[in-house]
Amino acid sequence: MSQVTDTITEPELDAGVEVSAAVIGRSPWELFWRRFRKDRVALLGVAFIVILVLLAITAPLIARFVVHHGPNEINQDLTNEIGLPAVGPSGNYWFGVDTLGRDVFVRTIYGARTSLTVAFFATGIAVTIGIIMGTLAGFFGGWVDTGVSRAIDIVLSLPILLLAIGIAAACSITATGCLGGLIQPGISLVVGIIALFSWPYIGRIVRGQVLSIREKEFIEASRSLGFTNSGIMFREILPNLAAPVIVYTTLIIPNNILFEAALSFLGVGIPPTTPSWGRMIAEAASGQLYTVAWWMLLFPGVALVFTTLAFNLVGDGLRDALDPRMGG
Repeated sequence: MSQVTDTITEPELDAGVEVSAAVIGRSPWELFWRRFRKDRVALLGVAFIVILVLLAITAPLIARFVVHHGPNEINQDLTNEIGLPAVGPSGNYWFGVDTLGRDVFVRTIYGARTSLTVAFFATGIAVTIGIIMGTLAGFFGGWVDTGVSRAIDIVLSLPILLLAIGIAAACSITATGCLGGLIQPGISLVVGIIALFSWPYIGRIVRGQVLSIREKEFIEASRSLGFTNSGIMFREILPNLAAPVIVYTTLIIPNNILFEAALSFLGVGIPPTTPSWGRMIAEAASGQLYTVAWWMLLFPGVALVFTTLAFNLVGDGLRDALDPRMGG
């Protein structure tokens, strides 16, 4: 009788083991990666961004050991008698030279350093401020929410580009900057200007998310367990803001890259000795030089377009992968 029982029970146990082994829970990040890796366009954008970052980081090494031309190295022998570039794309100058005989390829990869540095730092500052202000406004409500919301409305109602041009120009007139030397001209000035006008967007999104999250049952459960307001914000609310913040961060970076390029195109903010895609495009557009030296406009313009496109594609892919309603 025991043998019969064993023969019946053993297959049942094996089947139970197989079923339990087949049903394996996946963490949210595992589900995210399963969905994200299916988006080949977003992965292509990630690959482009990685390559661009590597080029930006190694730009000094490339300039010194590969092409042997610095970003501001002037060689008038490479221009004709009226100051136009006499050398286009070639084996020695991959992207040609500009009106001063400077290597356009080296200036393009150095321009990537400028654009990415400004965009990453400005976005980081803006996101930090936006998260803090939006969380406080959404969680506490009342006069805190009113004050933060009105500040957001005021900043969003300002003519951002005109104010940015004015601030950058006023603080770049002299080497001492403005406000008694508190604000110095250069990349840090541009970072501060972009962050100043960018944080309200993330602040408004975070505020809306917090207003919804704070009414959930698990927040009330945390209160009943004795958690303080700060503990609830750090342990319960902020982790639930990760997905929308990550998505919006990847989408705001290309906007900030374009913001920096616009300021550089208008000749304010970034010093002339610092290569920038916007300034390179402005130099090519000056006097319609691009009609005789098309490479001066093409390469920095293509780099700017592909960079912003790559970040937007990655942002779209992250949005779809982090959406819990998507299958995976």
